[in-house]
Amino acid sequence: MSGQSITDRITAAQHSVTGSAITKTVCKATTHEIMGPKKKHLDYLIQCTNEMNVNIPQLADTLFERTANTSWVVVFKSLTATHNLMVYGNERFIQYLASRNTLFNLSNFLDKSGLQGYDMSTFIRRYSRYLNEKAVSYRQVAFDFTKVKRGSDGVMRTMSTEKLLKTVPIIQNQMDVLLDFNVNANELTNGVINAAFMLLFKDAIRLFAAYNEGIINLLEKYFDMKKVQCKEGLDVYKKFLTRMTRISEFLKVAEQVGIDRGDIPDLSQAPSSLLDALEQHLASLEGKKVKDSTAASRASTLSSAVSSLANTGMSLTRVDERERQAALEEEQARLKALKEQRLKELQRNPAIATTDSSPVSTAGGTVNSVPVIDLFSTPRFPASPTPQQPQNSQSLNVDFDSVFGNNTNANNLESTDVLGGILKPTVTSLTNQSTPLNGQQPHKLVSNDLDSSLANLVGNLGMSNGTAKNDLHWSQPGERKLTGGTNWQPKTAPSTTWNPANMPPQMGSMMMTQPGLLYSQPGIRQANPFGTNPGAQMQFM
Repeated sequence: MSGQSITDRITAAQHSVTGSAITKTVCKATTHEIMGPKKKHLDYLIQCTNEMNVNIPQLADTLFERTANTSWVVVFKSLTATHNLMVYGNERFIQYLASRNTLFNLSNFLDKSGLQGYDMSTFIRRYSRYLNEKAVSYRQVAFDFTKVKRGSDGVMRTMSTEKLLKTVPIIQNQMDVLLDFNVNANELTNGVINAAFMLLFKDAIRLFAAYNEGIINLLEKYFDMKKVQCKEGLDVYKKFLTRMTRISEFLKVAEQVGIDRGDIPDLSQAPSSLLDALEQHLASLEGKKVKDSTAASRASTLSSAVSSLANTGMSLTRVDERERQAALEEEQARLKALKEQRLKELQRNPAIATTDSSPVSTAGGTVNSVPVIDLFSTPRFPASPTPQQPQNSQSLNVDFDSVFGNNTNANNLESTDVLGGILKPTVTSLTNQSTPLNGQQPHKLVSNDLDSSLANLVGNLGMSNGTAKNDLHWSQPGERKLTGGTNWQPKTAPSTTWNPANMPPQMGSMMMTQPGLLYSQPGIRQANPFGTNPGAQMQFM
């Protein structure tokens, strides 16, 4: 059977309707196609394990449900997808598997649909057993041996004697179950079992690297151990030699199926004289008669064995680094392909550059931008003279001395404009107040010309029939009657007349204030400046 079956298409359509993207991807990764799960589906599931809003138990249960299928293809691909998530997914996935009481129950699985089903069912049972053991090992030591830190300061090299003697047997059990897959090169006949074998091959290298470092640590501490510990350590070392032979056979199969020779490590066995030295040391602790051996000879033998195992560890590390480098190059190639595809799309449709990212386009080496319109700006007029410069020397004279009390001609001071925190004194000639400024009509404000506007206002307030008065009449408040109709005039008391010209310059400067400040006082109001009264009379209401 090749290609997606009708059942695969119907199942995927059902999950599309329900909106379960994860379940749909699991179904697409475990179709009836006789090939390994597609990388795009595995990458999506791996990314899901890194998302905090993804239900890991639901994801795992979906994979478990697919192993209940009767087709060996679907079941084998489900196990392969699970293995991928255990190796490359977030650690919380394997943590959840380790917390379960039961995982894959496929010890009796058998696909009777054909001869190939019989053959593949055997490897399915072995493969599921290894995945169960991998989860159990994580439960026992709380870390994955294939991901543990290695090197002189690694976990297995720095472990205490008591913990080491308990941990190394766990590695041995997992290694035994992996090697029990026991496949030959002529049995790797389809893409499904080949995908599973590649994952087992990578696990074998990393697992054996941790196993090798545990043995190095054991040998370095062996001659300082107690009698019971030495007995356990010697048994562990003998099993290690056996498994080294089996892992060498496993690697030969990998070489036969086309795996690059550079990806297969070289395993260097310790000299046989080391085993004799270990057995004699244990016999001496048990009180048996042994050959006389000096401490120097034992140290030399031990050093030679540790050096050989260290070379094996370095070879395993180089293989692991090559795999990481290959994965990095693959990722860079994928990103480069995506970039080239993007550039082609931009060449076909240059408008994408401006609609997708920003309103500015740099295609073709030019920058195309839309001018910004300021909705709150005012129309621009030709530049006018600064307020400090007189616009008309005949109508507007600036005399700073009179403002600051250095000139006795204080009666020419008409107003001092306080605008924007800057004092801008304005002095007008009383004889020229009736002359319009810049051809403007009186009683009007000049747009964008503050000095002209203020000059107009000052002239309007201080003139009557073309004649200005230099004196101000202050009136006492009298009784106010709200009768008389349109001819009603307020009753005024005898006024007090004073002339600021007769006062000292400093007092005159202090007493003359601008009209705007008089209006800000709540008790003073101007008595109709546009009336018939020619004097600028101010009345207290």
